[in-house]
Amino acid sequence: MDNLLCDELVQEVFLRLPPSSSSSVSLVSKRWLHLHRTSRTSLTLRLTGDDSTLHSLRFLAGPVSASSLASLSAACTPLTSLCISLSRPLFLMWIIRFSKLKELSIMVCSGGVGVEQGNDYGVSADEDSGAELGLESLCLSGIGAGDWGLGWLWRSCRKLKKLQLKSCEGVGDGGSFSSFIMCLQGVEEVELRTCRSILDGVLLKLAENCDSLASLLVYDGGSREGLLRFFSQCHCNLQKLDFRLPLDLKNDHLLAVATNFRSLSSLRLQSCCLVSGEGLKALGTAVNSGLEELALINCDVVEREPGLLSTLGQNLKKLKKLDLSYNEMLFDKEFMSMLVSCNYLVDLKVRGCKGLTNASIVSMLKSCKRLESVDIMHCHGIQAEAIESFVLNSPQLRRVQVEQCKISDFAKTWASHKFVEAVA
Repeated sequence: MDNLLCDELVQEVFLRLPPSSSSSVSLVSKRWLHLHRTSRTSLTLRLTGDDSTLHSLRFLAGPVSASSLASLSAACTPLTSLCISLSRPLFLMWIIRFSKLKELSIMVCSGGVGVEQGNDYGVSADEDSGAELGLESLCLSGIGAGDWGLGWLWRSCRKLKKLQLKSCEGVGDGGSFSSFIMCLQGVEEVELRTCRSILDGVLLKLAENCDSLASLLVYDGGSREGLLRFFSQCHCNLQKLDFRLPLDLKNDHLLAVATNFRSLSSLRLQSCCLVSGEGLKALGTAVNSGLEELALINCDVVEREPGLLSTLGQNLKKLKKLDLSYNEMLFDKEFMSMLVSCNYLVDLKVRGCKGLTNASIVSMLKSCKRLESVDIMHCHGIQAEAIESFVLNSPQLRRVQVEQCKISDFAKTWASHKFVEAVA
């Protein structure tokens, strides 16, 4: 009986029911629960001649129903970028209707229920499909271990270049993880944010199946063994490595990076409490010819080991971007000892470095004559007169971030005439 009416007709019935019946309807079946929820959220677009050329749409106010997506695909055929939220159970076959879609972002709403294997309303993990999606960028948020239908998506994304997983507890159930590797062959950029339960597994699959990976970002996660296995076994030509809040990142990981990724051009580390100067120095020596960006944000090794920044500066003389933000105990002497060697810097951030004073500004003027962008917000020891002198005497400067009260009227006028953006 539950299968006699199509989704759209059932939803139309739900819309005509009084609010008092909502709790009873949602208890009938998982299908009715899903349809009832999606029937309470509608997306209406009024499109005229010129509007039908819409290329990008972002809608996260609530879960969008499959029927709404079907209507959208017919009305907006040129759509190349779509960002939406969905409720469980997940139905993903609608993606086929967006033939020109290149970027897709899906956020799975909290709550809801999964769907059993073989259920007619989902896409079974072992279902064969010949779909060839044109997606180049895919972002999934909130995927659970019990979410079905993702195996089809992984098998259909053979042109993927960028993959983002956020707050995910799985990449699908059943055979979906084995299908996951089928989308990795051409992937160049991966971001894994708060995916602790699956991070080691995803990194292992990347090491085994992805030779094209050029950029990796990991936020919060990764065991000591899982990270070391990835750094040791991965054979890709990794260019950018960004680790934020990596609680288990240690020197042996950095030594493995120094051995296997000598072409690294960007290294960003944030809140790395177990890393010491030994690992950073070894890495700096290994990649000295190519590293152009270095970030050590809120890393107590910067404050804990005197002489570290000086050594890094001598090894990394081609640095163009440097971020030492939120190292509150970083003082002038250590900072200036690095700047002496960094003559090619164009972007410098020391936001929240409360130990720096006007002397650091003087050193920036002397050593870093190519600076275009500077962030000195919340540096309490740096005064207005030093900032005015810096703005007036930096010929390449195009952007400075600093408190409004520290920019004199004269400096503001000068900056506007020289097309320098002053951001508070």
